Parts: sequence; C-alpha cells; structure tokens
Amino acid sequence: MYKPLILRSRGATIGLTLIVLIFLIAAFAPFICWFDPWDYSSTPLQRPSSVHPLGTNAIGQDILSELMYGARTSLTFGLSVSAISLLLSVLIGVYAGISGGIIESILMRITDVAIAIPSIVVIILVAAYLQPNLFQLILILSLLSWQYGARTFYAQTLSLKQRGYISAARNFGAGNGYLTVKHLIPDLYPIMLAGFIIRARYAIFMEAGLAIIGIFDPTTKSLGLLMHHAMEFAYMGTWLWWLLPPGILLALTILGFSLVGYYFEETIDLRHRSMSSGRF
Repeated sequence: MYKPLILRSRGATIGLTLIVLIFLIAAFAPFICWFDPWDYSSTPLQRPSSVHPLGTNAIGQDILSELMYGARTSLTFGLSVSAISLLLSVLIGVYAGISGGIIESILMRITDVAIAIPSIVVIILVAAYLQPNLFQLILILSLLSWQYGARTFYAQTLSLKQRGYISAARNFGAGNGYLTVKHLIPDLYPIMLAGFIIRARYAIFMEAGLAIIGIFDPTTKSLGLLMHHAMEFAYMGTWLWWLLPPGILLALTILGFSLVGYYFEETIDLRHRSMSSGRF
C-alpha cells in the first residue's frame, strides 16, 4: 500500500499526528466545550470534578473550555504570522534576486538593517507600549520576522536564475514576472513549506512568551495567557490542573511543528545534495 513520503518518517508522522489532533481540538472547540470560556459558570478556584474536569479559574471560568479556545488562538496567531512574514520574505527576496541592479541593492540593504535590529526587544517594547489587540500583535510580529527568510529566498533565486531553462526562457522574451510565477516560485515550494512550518512554530512560541509576561490582548483566550493567570495562583496548589495542562498542550504543539519542520529541512537538504551531484 502506497504511503505518502512524509508518513514514511516516524518523527514526521508523530509530528503530523500531533498537529492534526490539536487542530481538531481547536476547530471543534465550540461543539465539544461544556461551557463558554467567558462565562462565570461556577465558583472560583474549584478543584477538578466531573462537571469541571480541570476545575475553574480565579473568576469561575471553566479551565478546560479556556484550554480548547486557547489552542484556537495560539494556532490562529502562529499560522497568521507565518503566512504574512513568509509572503513578505518571498516578495522581497525573490524580487531582489530576479531584478538585480539598484533594486537588488536597496532591498538587500533594507534586509540587512532589519536583521541588525533586535526584533525580540522591539516586539516587547512596542507591545508593552501599545498594548495591541490580537490583530495588531500579528502584524507587529510579522513585520519583524521576514528578514532571514528574505535572505534565504534571495540566495535561492540567485542560484535558480543561473539554470539553463531560466536562461532559455529569458532568451525567448520571458519577463521577470513570468519567470517568477512559472519557474522560480514552483522551484521554491519546498523551501516555502518548510519555512511556513518553522515560522508557525516560532510565532506560537513567541505568542506564549509574550502572554506569559503579560503582553497580549486580555480579551482573548490563549495558552500563554492561561499560563500567565495560573502562575499568579500557583502558590495555592492550582498549578497541577491550571498551569500544567496549557504548558503540556503548548509543548506538544511546538513539538509537532518541530518534527514536521525537521522532516522538510532534511528533505530539502537531501534534494540539494542530489541536485549538486547530478543524481536528482
């Protein structure tokens, strides 16, 4: 029986399984949650019971419902940041590589400046000052996460445009737009997919880190915010059912994306070696 290549790797299979399960939890949260996570459904700080399997938080909200909705927010944040920053990376890196000349110089100098900026410090300072909502925080992190990818796509574009079929297409009158859409982007798909997964993992981790230190939209539910609020009452022994579950779910989410990302990185590396040796 035929198996997709990704399922032939044990690590990638485990990672993909984790991602799918967490996606299902997030997607079907409104249908499987016993309570609305914003409702004050019971008395505060209840211990786990048959009614509230993970107890309640400091204002009487069901922690299990918060956990499921928190997974939705964390995944939405991670995938949104990954998609926007990847788009910026591809546009800037490929356009600089295919254009050459003054455009290449300007875009790469802008990229160098962006790389030199300590993005984590800027994110914390801007987020702490503006107290952004979820959408604004997605934009801030996206605008500070594209530069390394742009360098990668720039280097790959410089390599690809030396290939014979690119030169042949250009000799037949193909412009930069046609070459980019018909030849360069399809060849960059594997790197784009790997980059998307790795960026999503990074963004989910960043969201959790910012939320844990209190820099996040307080009107949302996220795994990081759940841990932030739980830490305030850890001295009361609530960590076992309030702090530990979101920490485990966050770790499994990052692990899933990491395992799948490592698979694509290894696949791309083997592909490049095969192309270099003439066996691909």
